[in-house]
Amino acid sequence: MKLALGSDHNAFTLKEEVKKYIQELGHEVKDFGCHSCEETDYPDIAFEVAESIKEEQVERGILICGTGIGVAISANKVPGIRAAQCHDTYSAERAQLSNNAQIITMGSQVIGVEAAKKIVESYLNVSWEGGSARKVQKIIDKEQQYLS
Repeated sequence: MKLALGSDHNAFTLKEEVKKYIQELGHEVKDFGCHSCEETDYPDIAFEVAESIKEEQVERGILICGTGIGVAISANKVPGIRAAQCHDTYSAERAQLSNNAQIITMGSQVIGVEAAKKIVESYLNVSWEGGSARKVQKIIDKEQQYLS
């Protein structure tokens, strides 16, 4: 699977660990930054990751900031994107199985490296098979209503 990955400066170190782990699992990673601990605005990275999914450059994405909240809010502003904040394996699994979330987000100040790896693995090990399709369609329909 080809994945988009991004973080702000607060999560740079965790992003690098997650990137290595994703590659160890055999997936391809497109790293949208940041590329150092130098201050970076999380909306810029989140928009790029979300747009890469919308443009079908990658299949799914993982975003990390201090809390996971800012990148989730930002990514969800891109029409058609569903980003879910996940700090446990069950939520990561359900983000995909129930909501067909293209992106999961995590907080580097909330979870550690090993938890992040397990969350990522749980998210990547499942595929949406239409679970809660009616509910997901309601979300899509409401978004379209506001875009019209």
